[in-house]
Amino acid sequence: MFSKILIANRGEIAVRVIRTCKKLGIQTVAVYSEADADSLHVKWADEAYLIGKPRVSESYLNIEKIIEVAKETKAEAIHPGYGLLSENPMFARRCEEEGIVFIGPTADIIASMGSKIESRKTMVEAGVPIVPGISFPLQDVEEAVKTAETIGYPIMLKASAGGGGIGMQIVKNEEELRKSFEGNQKRAASFFGDGAMYLEKYIENPRHIEIQLLADHHGNYVYLWERECSIQRRHQKVIEEAPSPFLDEETRRKMGETAVQAAKHIGYTNAGTIEFLVDEQKNFYFLEMNTRLQVEHPVTEEITGLDLVEEQLRIAAGERLRYTQKDIQRSGHAIEVRIYAEDPKTFFPSPGTITVFQLPEGEHVRNETAVTNGMAVTPFYDPMIAKLITKGENRQEAISRMLQALDHYQIEGIKTNIPMLKEVLSHPEFQAGHTTTHFVNTHLYKSLEK
Repeated sequence: MFSKILIANRGEIAVRVIRTCKKLGIQTVAVYSEADADSLHVKWADEAYLIGKPRVSESYLNIEKIIEVAKETKAEAIHPGYGLLSENPMFARRCEEEGIVFIGPTADIIASMGSKIESRKTMVEAGVPIVPGISFPLQDVEEAVKTAETIGYPIMLKASAGGGGIGMQIVKNEEELRKSFEGNQKRAASFFGDGAMYLEKYIENPRHIEIQLLADHHGNYVYLWERECSIQRRHQKVIEEAPSPFLDEETRRKMGETAVQAAKHIGYTNAGTIEFLVDEQKNFYFLEMNTRLQVEHPVTEEITGLDLVEEQLRIAAGERLRYTQKDIQRSGHAIEVRIYAEDPKTFFPSPGTITVFQLPEGEHVRNETAVTNGMAVTPFYDPMIAKLITKGENRQEAISRMLQALDHYQIEGIKTNIPMLKEVLSHPEFQAGHTTTHFVNTHLYKSLEK
């Protein structure tokens, strides 16, 4: 096992990684920007180093500075968390070049799965079902129009290098496609440095269900059941749960085995997630692969009893998986909500100073945050400030505990999305398990469909 690792991230995920490292007796090195000097991850780490100004381009995305700190502190490995550099193949490659273990898959695998077009091609080769569409970048809007005619409307216009809903739009006819193509292309180029666009058939009333995987360097693979992440706003997840209220045991098994089949095909190692769209008939289609730890990993930990960060560390250190597929049992039901510093009606960020911050407590309540009283929420970073997880013997109990916990969640000084979360959780359709990706638009805010 490693004796010291650097955490190339910030906020709650950095704190989350530090917690597991402390349990395992691993020394931790934090990096931080000027805006995060008083952050919890800086206080909790054994060592902490300032790496730049508040903007991520001048701090958390500065590959060479992070590598420099890792070498200076003699860190044996780097945990990238999620977001930021976690799926940057150049960063993984620089770690490899410097003899620093990157806690994740290889740079080549990250690159191949980072392109949605290339990953579609790879999944076809692996025998994994994909959404009908194309697996090549569109040259211009005219080619897009011709291609859409062969696929059939409605279609989903998507950025190859996209994420978080950026460069993505549902298109119902040629007129909408012509209006939206260049705008989405420019947004993708601006956010990701890659304006390549492609088209997929739009699946009506889908569920967003993903399979968590673990794979070691000795050819062993397991899936840790599924998470349903269908409650989204602007194509970004806000509520996740495990297991899915929609799947039957046969579909659950097929999805898990298909995800392992895909991971074996590409020679994947460490923790990863295969995301699927699932239609009303329980047909499932590959959406993308996330080559990192997911924001929503705690719900999997709650139903399996595993510590996924510990598993990542053990795999990266060369250890074999300690269990086979039949050993992976699940118990109860877990729900996670993402708490954002944002207006609950518009979802616009709400930066400011937190004057009161009081977390709910309880045997079945789990808090993941790096926020404290008096801390400023700046406009420089993602507005997610915390995650709240509850567990019950069944789904209804988990929901009830979540609503009680949110009632006791106190945040003042900024706006948060807690009212919206409570509205979703209390809705009869959510409680009945009718959770498609259109839930928020259909039942709460129709104005947010675009």
